[in-house]
Parts: sequence; C-alpha cells; structure tokens
Amino acid sequence: MLEILSPADSPEGVIAAVQNGADAIYLEYGDSGARAKPNGFTRDEFGRALEYCRVRGVRTYLTLDSLARDSELTMISERAKEACRLGIDAIIVQDFGVMMAVRKAVPDVPIHAGARISVHNLEGVRMAAAMGFKRVMLAPELSRKKIAYICRRAPIEIEVYAHGLLCMSYSGQCYMSAVVNNKSDHRGICAQPCRLNYNAVGHSLKHPLSLKDNCLVRHLDDLQMIGVTAIKIECKLKRPEYSAIVTEIYSKAAHNGKTPTQDDLRALQATFSQLGFTDGYYVDQRDSDMLGIREENNSDSVIFSTARKNYLNGEFQRVPVRFVGTVNKGKKVKLAAADDRKNTAVVYGPVPEPAFHKELTITALQTQLHKTGGTPFLCVGVKGSVEPGLSLPAAAWGDMHRKLLAEILEQRKSLTERAEGEFMPGEHVPGREEPPLLTVSVTRIEQLSAAMAELSPDIVYIPVMELYDDAPALHALLGNIDINVVATLPRVIHDHERKDVSEMLSRALDYGITEALVGNIGHIQFARSHGMSVRGDYGFNVFNSETLSVLKNLGLKSATLSFELNLSDVRDLSKPIDTELIVYGRLPLMITETCIVKNSTGACTCDSFSGLVDRQGALFPVLPEFGCRNTLLHSKKLFMADKRRSTATLGLWAQRLMFTTENALECVAVMKRYMGLNNYKPSGYTRGMYYREAD
Repeated sequence: MLEILSPADSPEGVIAAVQNGADAIYLEYGDSGARAKPNGFTRDEFGRALEYCRVRGVRTYLTLDSLARDSELTMISERAKEACRLGIDAIIVQDFGVMMAVRKAVPDVPIHAGARISVHNLEGVRMAAAMGFKRVMLAPELSRKKIAYICRRAPIEIEVYAHGLLCMSYSGQCYMSAVVNNKSDHRGICAQPCRLNYNAVGHSLKHPLSLKDNCLVRHLDDLQMIGVTAIKIECKLKRPEYSAIVTEIYSKAAHNGKTPTQDDLRALQATFSQLGFTDGYYVDQRDSDMLGIREENNSDSVIFSTARKNYLNGEFQRVPVRFVGTVNKGKKVKLAAADDRKNTAVVYGPVPEPAFHKELTITALQTQLHKTGGTPFLCVGVKGSVEPGLSLPAAAWGDMHRKLLAEILEQRKSLTERAEGEFMPGEHVPGREEPPLLTVSVTRIEQLSAAMAELSPDIVYIPVMELYDDAPALHALLGNIDINVVATLPRVIHDHERKDVSEMLSRALDYGITEALVGNIGHIQFARSHGMSVRGDYGFNVFNSETLSVLKNLGLKSATLSFELNLSDVRDLSKPIDTELIVYGRLPLMITETCIVKNSTGACTCDSFSGLVDRQGALFPVLPEFGCRNTLLHSKKLFMADKRRSTATLGLWAQRLMFTTENALECVAVMKRYMGLNNYKPSGYTRGMYYREAD
C-alpha cells in the first residue's frame, strides 16, 4: 500500500496528520532539522508525539536534512540517539557527514536519503543503497516513465514528492537564497528570492522562476502500480489545518480509491496554492504553464475551522484488531483480542444470566464487538461461541470491551531496545602546507586559447559536451604536459540520457582524458565504468570533514568544498582528501529542468538570451545546460585575487577559477591576476559567503 507521508510541525500538527489518514509523519526535534520554527517540540512533546503515532500504527521519521558544520555533528548525533530512545522509525538526511554521525550513533535506525541529495537516476539510487540508505526520495523533476524505470530496478524503497511547493531548481542544487540573501536553503532557511519578479529583456513573461504547487493526487493509483513506496506531502511552516485537509484528500484517494472531486480540488487550492497546481514534471510537460505566483489571503476560514474541529474530536480507525468471545452457562464470559503486532489481551466478565426476553446470539456478539468508534482500532474479525438461552447486560459488554482495548493500547506503547554507539570525529588530517594549485573550469570551448595553455594551469575542467569541437586551443592544452585536462560531466543526467553522455566520454578518452569531474552520487560509477578516475564538484555540498571522508571512501581523488562555507570553516576542516575551493567566477544559483529561455521567449534561443533582470536592474545570466536545462548565474563575479594570502593558508590542494560568461581574453586576464601578473579587477564583484556565515 502506498505510504502517505505527511509533515507535523507541532504537537497539534501530529494530531492533524494522523487523524486524517497519514501512514507516516516527518518531524523535527530541537534545532537539528532543516528549519528552525518557534512552535517546535520539547523533549516531552516529542516523546508523546512518537508514542501517539506508535500506538496508532503511524511511522515517524526525524528530519536531519540540512548541511552541518563539524562543530554541529556531535549535537546531531545526540539528537539522533534521543529520538532512537523515544522510538523514531527512521531518520532523513541530506549531508553525508550527518549520515555517518547518525549511523555511528544509532546503527539500528534506518536512514532515508532526502530530496537535497538530488538523486535523479537509477545509478544514484544504487549508490545510495550501497552507502546504506534504506529509502531514497527522487528529484521531483522526473516524469512517470523515468520513475517507473527506476522503480523496476531499484534495490531500495522509492519515495516521490507528490504535493506542495515546487522549487525552480533541482533540490540540493539551489544556492540563490544563500548567495543573494545570506539565508541558505541547505541550512533550512530559504528567503525564496526566486518568487520575486524578474524581467527577461525584451519579453513580457513575469515571475519566470516561480512554479505552481505540485499536485499528483490524480496519479496515486499509477504511482503505486509502478512501484513507488511512499509519496510525500510538503506543508512545512503551514498551520496544522493545511496538513489535515491535504492528508485527508490524499489518504482517501490512495487507500479508499476515492477519485478526488472538484470540491476536493477546490479545498486543496483554498488552503494554499500558486495560482493552481501542476503535474507538469510527472506528465513530462515542462513549459510556462507550470509557472505561477502565490495568491495572498486565499485560505478559507470555514474549511480550516471545520478541519480543526474534526481532527481534534475524532479518531481515525486504522489499527486492525480481532476478537474472540466465549459465553457459556455458569462460567464467566471470556473476551480476548489481538492486534496486528501480535499483542494480546484477555478479560473476564460476569457469569451470564438466563435469557427471559432476548437471548444473546453469535450475531449479536459480533455486532457488539465491531463497535470500536472513538478508538484507533478497527475490528476486522470476530470469532466465538455462545450457548443458547443466555444474556448479558450491554453495560457489561461495554466495560469488557473498553478494558480489552485499553490493554492492547498500553502494550502498543512499548519500545524495542536498539543499539547505540558513539560518534567520534575522525582523526584530524591537516591540509597541505604548500601553496594551492591553480585550476580552471570553462563553460565553452571558445574560452580556451593558446595564451591559456602558455600559462599552464594545473587542471582545466572542460564540459564533456564541448569535447566534440575539435578546436586548436584544445589541442594546445592537451599537448602541454604540465596541464591535466579533466572532463566535466553534466550536473543532471537522466537515465535516457546516459547513452549520449557515454559517447561523449568515449570521445574524451580518445583525447587521452582519463579523469572526470562529477557532482552527484549517480554519476560516480557511470564515469568510473568508462575507465575514468573521479573528482568531486561543488554539487556534493561538502560542508564538513566527515563528508570529505565519505567521498574519499567512494574513491574520489579530490573534492570541491561548498562555497557556502566561510574561510574559517574551510581552514578548520580535516582534509583526508585533496580539497578545492572556487575563488573566482559567477557562482551558480540554480539548475533548472524547465527551460527559462524557452519559457521567456517561446523558443530555445540560448545564444541570444542575456538573462534575467531583478528589480534593482541586476542582470543574472542564464546559460544552457545539457538536456535543454539552464543554469542561472549570480549577477556579480566572485573575486578573491586580492585575498590570496588568506586563501593560500587554508590547507587547500587547489583553487579554482570558474569561467562562465567570460571570453578567452578575459579568462587569460583573470588567470594572470591570480598568478600575480597584472592588476585585473572585475566591476561589481562579490566575496560570496567566504567572510560571512549563512543562517
């Protein structure tokens, strides 16, 4: 049966989700989750919430799905242990370092891969399984056909995002709020700058980065049929009534086969929407119809008050229970019950009396025991024997019934003891003492030049798509024995695109290129299967030393650190693997599955599309990506050349110059500045987040 996974932001939110049919809830505890909220759980409230769910057969998942600094991992591991003791069923993570801390602290608790790991192909699912994850949430950008392909071959459970806010960027790959507003989505506090209006120069499209809410309620039977284990409802930072309304509609559709009515859809939209809903990704229709902006004050107070009254005064019956009753002359009535967890209870009542008017029958016994209203129990069967000519007062049956169910309920509160360990940070590995190497990444083959080759950067990263262009400048680089050319894989590779990328890698091998730069767990084995050794890009969001250890164990030669770290964090990291830091360039703000250019202009005119302009007139360039995707870039260039003394003492293996919109002459000018050969300085530059700490 398809699991309905709903959010619970507060104690009342737990009740709202559970009493409307959620099979599982996800919740945060303390300040270790992805979003800090004023109405979170105390320890007692958290324990009561887990018990409330446990007795009702609802699974509970702790969200630890944000990036963590080294200094936070011990606290997070202790949170995981407390949650384990209180009965949490699984833990959801994004950060590989958090994963390792949790695994060491609570080895018996399953770990689920959250959306921000950006798993979007079968190899990513298989890698997640090899790393120890029991479930993985797929990127929302996948179509029904792509999800089905993965489900048929997946070695672990698959979760799909079914309802709620849709981000324009692939989850885990959006840096816009962090870089522009100093509020990191990866740390759980997104300012949502994408929801603002941006103008596409010369075109009338408004809010080109704002998507409607996702809604797959019409596709639940299909999702179950193709093998999806769970669907997730996103209602974070919304009142409990929202979770109640959405959960009820999805639960009835999934479990009772109730096709959503127009009233249901109106109720969904009345609670919260982005000018309606979209299922565009699922049905593989990625166009401007998916765009929408939030309507203000559109919540229906009547719907909300009715929903709240219902979940506070009702009891969703879901726990199956079977009864056995025995009524014999001269003996106390015996009543027994058993639930789905093999909990059993027996009670005895009074000795039955002779029946003077209406005798007790087996049918009457079954009718009486099926009355479980007001409890979490659902009677699924009654057996028994009743001698003729006997009767028993209804009050006696009611008393026995209550005692029996109360005993079963109490047994369901019990916890299974699970193993605990200790998270101990790995031994600190100092960084390199010698000055870092200089590496360069280009976006287009035209950015290469003989002058660049003469400057001999230690590594040049070239998109594998660009290696089809047999440019003389490329041969100049390949002919320089001091330069290592590395093929950069696309940031997103869906399963049906593997063949094309495979051909590109074969071309790279023909050039003698034997290393690949990848930023996703679904690309590591793919590159390695082509005979490539692998380096890690910024897409891995390396935020702590444990993540570096994980990437080392996965066989990576080097790892690019998150540009959301500040320089103090970078300096303090243990560096068990060669580490690289981006020190120049327009930082990527998001990568999108929907084509910003086509949505804005009506055609794929990437070469003539300058970008998006915000309210202050800042231009954010948009670059084409493999698969008709886009990368949105920062309006300002990161510039750290005049801070070389600071960056040279961080223990780094390499510093990278990331070239995006620059021409070949600009690339050389920038390189010379970082080599101390000129005084180049871009206008309107930024220091990124290297001297500040993200919220």
